[in-house]
Amino acid sequence: MPKMKTNRGAAKRFHRTGTGKVTHKRAFARHILTSKSATRKRRLRQRGTLSKSDVVSIGRLLPYS
Repeated sequence: MPKMKTNRGAAKRFHRTGTGKVTHKRAFARHILTSKSATRKRRLRQRGTLSKSDVVSIGRLLPYS
C-alpha cells in the first residue's frame, strides 16, 4: 500500500498543536502597515486557530502531522 503524501504548501502554512488544534499565521500583516494601529499589528503577530469546520479539510492535506 503506498503512503499518503503531505501537501507541502499546507505543511508550510499550518501547524498542529499538542491538543490537535490547527494554527495559522494571520493575514493582513505584510504591507501597508503605517495605516494600521500598533495594537492591531501586535495582534497580527500572534498565530490564529482554524475553525473546526476547516480542520477536517486541512487534516486531509496533513495526514502525518
